[in-house]
Amino acid sequence: MSAKTVVEVKNLSHIYQPMGEVALKNVDLTIKEGEFVAIIGQNGSGKTTLIKHLNGLLKATKGEVVVGGKLITDQKVSDMAHYIGYVFQNPEHQIFAETVEEEVAFGPKNLGFPPEKIKAMVDKSLGSLGLSHHRETMPFMLGRGEMQRLAVASILSMDPQVLIIDEPTTGLDWHECVQVMDLVKELNERGHTIIMTTHNMSIVSLYAKRVVVLRLGEKILDGPTEEVFRETEILKTAFIKAPQIFRLMSKFPEIELDNYDIDHVAEKIYHYMKGAE
Repeated sequence: MSAKTVVEVKNLSHIYQPMGEVALKNVDLTIKEGEFVAIIGQNGSGKTTLIKHLNGLLKATKGEVVVGGKLITDQKVSDMAHYIGYVFQNPEHQIFAETVEEEVAFGPKNLGFPPEKIKAMVDKSLGSLGLSHHRETMPFMLGRGEMQRLAVASILSMDPQVLIIDEPTTGLDWHECVQVMDLVKELNERGHTIIMTTHNMSIVSLYAKRVVVLRLGEKILDGPTEEVFRETEILKTAFIKAPQIFRLMSKFPEIELDNYDIDHVAEKIYHYMKGAE
C-alpha cells in the first residue's frame, strides 16, 4: 500500500505586494506520509515562501495548497497546529514564555487539552529533546543548540504529523548541528513527516531522503538525494555546490552505489579503475 499524501501543492504562485516581486512560479509538489524532504536553493529562491504556504502563514496568489486532504483556505492556522507544526529559523522569534516548561505547555493549552493530557505531552516532548532537567530554566538562558531543541519541543508537544523546520542548524557548531539533526531523524523514524529548508548541503546529504531544488521561484529538481546531487551542472545554475563526494561520483556515472559511505565509494572507485587498466 502506497503512503498517503499529506501535502499537495498545485500550480502555486506567490507575488509579494506592493512591489510585485514574484517569489514562486507555478510550483507543483506532493509529499507523502513519512518522507524526509529538504527544500534547498539560494536566498531569494522561494524556499521560505513555499513552506509558509504549507500552514497558512502566506496565502497563494494563484494555485492551491492541500494539507491533510483539506484546502488550506478552508482552515485556520490555529486549527492546523495539531496536524502540521512550523519551527522558525530563529528560535528567539518563536520563544516567549518565562520557563522551558511553560513554553512547551503553551501549544497544548491553546488547543484546549485537559491538564493531565498537557502534562503527559510536555513530559514526552521534554524527554525526547533532552530538556527535562531545564523545566524551570528561563529559555533565553539556554545555549543556542538547546534553544533550537526547545523550539522543536514546543511544536512537538502538539504532536503534529508533519513537522516543517526552517534552517534548523543556523548559528550552531557542528556538534550542535548533529545533535539537533539526530533528534529530527529520530522523529522521522517514529513516523513524523519532515520538511526542512537549509543551506547546509552536508546536513542534506546525511539526513534528507529527498531533495527539492528551487531557483528564482521555480522547481528545477525533485528526487532522491543521491540522484539530485549527481546533477551537478543543473545545481550550478542554482548556485548550489553538491557535497564533495557527490561531485566526485558525477565523474563516474557508470558506477552504481548502494550508499555514499566514504569507504564504500572508495572501494567501488578502486575496483572500477582496476577494471579499466
